[in-house]
Amino acid sequence: MTSIYVIEVEGHIIDSLTLPKIMDTILDMGASYNIEDIKIGNKKEESSYARLCISAEDDEIMSKILEKVTKQGATLLKEENVTLGESVKDQTMPDAFYSTTNLKTDILLDGEWIAVGDTAMDCGIVVNTENKTAKCLKLSQIKKGDKIVLGYMGVRVHPLKKHEDKQVFSFMGSEVSSEKPKSLVIKKIAKRMIEMKKNNEGKILFVLGPAVVHTKSREAFSKLIELGYVDYMFAGNALATHDIEAALYGTSLGVSLEDGTPITGGHSHHLRAINKVNQCGSIRNAVESGIVSNGIMHTCIKNNVDFVLAGSIRDDGPLPEVIRNSVEAQCEMKKRINKDVQMTIMVASMLHSIAVGNLLPAYVETICVDINPAVVTKLADRGSFQTIGLVTDIEAFMRDLAECISEETKNNA
Repeated sequence: MTSIYVIEVEGHIIDSLTLPKIMDTILDMGASYNIEDIKIGNKKEESSYARLCISAEDDEIMSKILEKVTKQGATLLKEENVTLGESVKDQTMPDAFYSTTNLKTDILLDGEWIAVGDTAMDCGIVVNTENKTAKCLKLSQIKKGDKIVLGYMGVRVHPLKKHEDKQVFSFMGSEVSSEKPKSLVIKKIAKRMIEMKKNNEGKILFVLGPAVVHTKSREAFSKLIELGYVDYMFAGNALATHDIEAALYGTSLGVSLEDGTPITGGHSHHLRAINKVNQCGSIRNAVESGIVSNGIMHTCIKNNVDFVLAGSIRDDGPLPEVIRNSVEAQCEMKKRINKDVQMTIMVASMLHSIAVGNLLPAYVETICVDINPAVVTKLADRGSFQTIGLVTDIEAFMRDLAECISEETKNNA
């Protein structure tokens, strides 16, 4: 028996490709659609609207289609209150739980649309029915008795607006390419960062891999910190360890940062750096006592930049400030992201970039910089579709970005 349902899509559904994606989904899943009404905005600031009638062979196919298109931004014309189920034990949800995207989401509770807080992908929606609030929580954060959204009924997802007002995003586009004019792109990024700070639009997060130290980019990044353009820094044990190794011994992975030659006994420098910090009790103590007198960690502490160092099974040491529990590290990162992060710049770290990308709402302007285009491709493939990529040398990127911001700041002074 044929199943029929009507959906609505509203917002910047043309330039974001939301409407074409929904149409493709319907056809790919063996159904058909009829456009009953469509209104297309004539100006950038105007939204568009479409109403589609979907026809599927049976209710089972229709259910699968509706589940998918609602996550793409469609709203069911027949509004029904959200269905809730209860967690029977910690870190579990009912089988039919709604798995979130990183797009802005609302739920219909007692006839009222409620905004879902702490937006992130791959979460459940936990609802407080007494004060009518809802938020995204990772599976590890679910507690026994939590009320969880089930299915897709009563869930509304807002399509992401195209960044037409953000010059760097309109200039770069969404493709990953090594052919983009690097200096022009970096200038656009610098101007956007300056604009954000000037207008108090939000905070800037940097996600760094140890290659930032290996490529002698630590001085340039330290300059960005001193200029006031780094609010948060996420990294692993390796970034901090090799940065401190560079401060103490002038090497990274035992290789001289001056002439690029291996140093005799240099293979143990990173262990000696960790040992020296452990003797001090913390990175902060090592900095404040003058033992670590330069570099990224030194500049972060001296300029009160909040950082999260997340550990892994590969770590030597690790350093005292490194969070060894990955779930705890994830929670600490999410706390900072929820404090109004509006731009994230990911540099030379595939694993940390993907991990942080899973925590970011879709509205966060996200730039991934790496010498390997596959890093950015993997990030986008895993759901962080707002990410744009710049394939370039890390040292050149950091140096040019710091110089551009420094120069623009002087010119505007």
